[in-house]
Amino acid sequence: MRLAKLHATGNDFLVTTDEVDTALAIALCDRHRGIGADGIITLGPGGDGADCAMTLRNADGGIAEITGNGARCLAWAAVRKGYGTHEQLVVDTDAGRRTIELERAGGELVAATVDMGPVTFEPDEIPFTGDSPFDLEATYHGVTYTGDAAGIGNPHLVLFVEDPAAARVTQHGPHLERDERFPHGTNVEFVAVQAPDELVMRVWERGVGETLSCGTGACAAAAVAYRRGLVGERVAVHVTGGILDVALGDTVRLGGPVRHVFDVEVEPDDLSERSGPERRAGERP
Repeated sequence: MRLAKLHATGNDFLVTTDEVDTALAIALCDRHRGIGADGIITLGPGGDGADCAMTLRNADGGIAEITGNGARCLAWAAVRKGYGTHEQLVVDTDAGRRTIELERAGGELVAATVDMGPVTFEPDEIPFTGDSPFDLEATYHGVTYTGDAAGIGNPHLVLFVEDPAAARVTQHGPHLERDERFPHGTNVEFVAVQAPDELVMRVWERGVGETLSCGTGACAAAAVAYRRGLVGERVAVHVTGGILDVALGDTVRLGGPVRHVFDVEVEPDDLSERSGPERRAGERP
């Protein structure tokens, strides 16, 4: 089995053309017994006008709808295979069709901008079971957070904190991810406004844990902050792994770098034998 490892502002993914099931995804993404990644993406053939298709599994093996950073990693692998045009790649995802603008240097993809589609605050579309997604409260271990729910092909809970660096992301994230108001679980962003067009964010990703970056989370955070009048339509989102550029409008555009780390070949059966007990295998629909 051949895979490419890539990262986009530290959010790292494995990309392959092979089918991957839950157990294999867990084994490959394991940072101690496998290769290590936040998720694994299968690059498949496109159809009906798409250049290619993307299937994403998080590190817990569960299927996820979309990833903004992962889409840039997929684009790098697709460009190497000759998919798309020099400037653009059209990708089908579980959240719908997405268009990616490509930035090359010496023929290699170095950055990309993904049209992520619209951000929604409609509870049924997020999905969210409460009456309103706005001004939510979530309390854990005596800490009460406030923020809004939003959807951008996957669910998000955007919480405003005084200092994301001091936020108890790893302690409270696992609990907040399973907030009962989100039937499919949720990604959780801990966000502060740094300037009129700058946000600082840490994120707990559903089915993964804390990651260095989250593209859909940056889009959701920017949209929530914009709705509250805290930022403008162009926002630089500072994440642990770098800076993401978010442009708001009828749809949200996410820009940022992508880096190839290495290519690797593994024998899946041998890898599975070396792996330990499965982590929380994703059982979301």
